Amino acid sequence: MAEHLLVSIGKARFSDPDRHLIPFVNDIEQDKFLNDIENTPHAFVLACLMDRQIKAERAWSIPYRIKDIVGSFNIDDLASVSLEEYKNIFNRNILHRFNDIMAEVFYSAVQDIKVKYNGDASLIWSNNPSSAKVVYEFLQFKGSGKKIATMAANILARQFKIPFSDYYSIDISPDVHILRVMRRTGLVDSNADLDSIIYKARELNPEFPGIIDFSCWETGRTWCRPNNPNCNECIIRDDCKKVIF
Repeated sequence: MAEHLLVSIGKARFSDPDRHLIPFVNDIEQDKFLNDIENTPHAFVLACLMDRQIKAERAWSIPYRIKDIVGSFNIDDLASVSLEEYKNIFNRNILHRFNDIMAEVFYSAVQDIKVKYNGDASLIWSNNPSSAKVVYEFLQFKGSGKKIATMAANILARQFKIPFSDYYSIDISPDVHILRVMRRTGLVDSNADLDSIIYKARELNPEFPGIIDFSCWETGRTWCRPNNPNCNECIIRDDCKKVIF
């Protein structure tokens, strides 16, 4: 079977040796802060954990907003803030849809980073780890799950160019955009569930299933919209069955 265009695009982007600024929030100052994994790697980890059931830009802005409110993003300073104060900060500033729950997630992650990783979150992905190890480490954080853990590992590998010893355990992290694209391209049935999406991605590129993640997401968000999809300008128009349902 010929390689699907989503895989080809993903491989081309992955092979690009240059690291580009990732527009997590589409605000230059905030994006530079989140991209600075050399100096504030915990900002990336905490943002990943916030990315639940709200718009991605809002979730990824939370660490920066916490930095402004607390007046520091030093891990020791963050760890000195009590759980009750984090709950007050989240609720007072309406940082999330689930403010009490996510305040607990934020607080717990800060404590884990300080204690388990000696304040240095980059130890999660240092020394050429296996993809399974990185996914496992993210799964240990309160409030995490397979989707967040694989998303984090995928971003580290694909966009931050962090070297891993393998990429087998980095699955696709399905959301509404990816689900829609996979169905409309005909790669899966129109009633396919999330597990089916994950296993199809493994079939398409077993050595790195998540390599199609960003291309799928970008396609769904930019061209393959729920209504009035822009098929003529879509980057995968030549390899899509256009199953509109």
